Amino acid sequence: MEEGDLAADESTAAALGGWIVFEDECGQSLRPPRSRTWGRRGITPVIRVRGGGTGHVSVAGLACYRPGRRSRLIYRLHCYRGRKSEARAFTWTEYRDLLIAAHYQPHGGNVVLVWDNLSVHMRAELRAFTGARAWLRVFRLPAYAPDLNSVEGSGRCSRAACWPTGLPPAPATWSRSSGTA
Repeated sequence: MEEGDLAADESTAAALGGWIVFEDECGQSLRPPRSRTWGRRGITPVIRVRGGGTGHVSVAGLACYRPGRRSRLIYRLHCYRGRKSEARAFTWTEYRDLLIAAHYQPHGGNVVLVWDNLSVHMRAELRAFTGARAWLRVFRLPAYAPDLNSVEGSGRCSRAACWPTGLPPAPATWSRSSGTA
């Protein structure tokens, strides 16, 4: 596996005639959040939440770019339902399959991969896989700079972008109160 400077990744992708690919992952609990809502002042709303909800959903995504071509988003889901025999998060084989999909899905070609230093990415099996592929070059993001990853935050709506004040407007007759679960 070839690791190098992040500044060289775009020129490397252009020189290889390949795709520059940014990878990131996130997760979400399947347990319902504590129920809170807005309601009329003096009237406490009752909110029913069904099911105890156990488990976790993880998403790994690849944002693929190439000059003169449409960008691509390739993602995989991993569901953990709390069973003893299940893996809690993505395994190295699932990341391997995701990288193979990135190689074949945008009509083949070389892949310049930029990803973080997640422990699964550093596993010996995955490092051996990425090092043995001629079509794949890997660049690791520094630990202190998650803002360099273009996938980071792609699914979130920042508060400043949604509302200029950072909070949604609320009528004067509404107050925030706790409901019963």
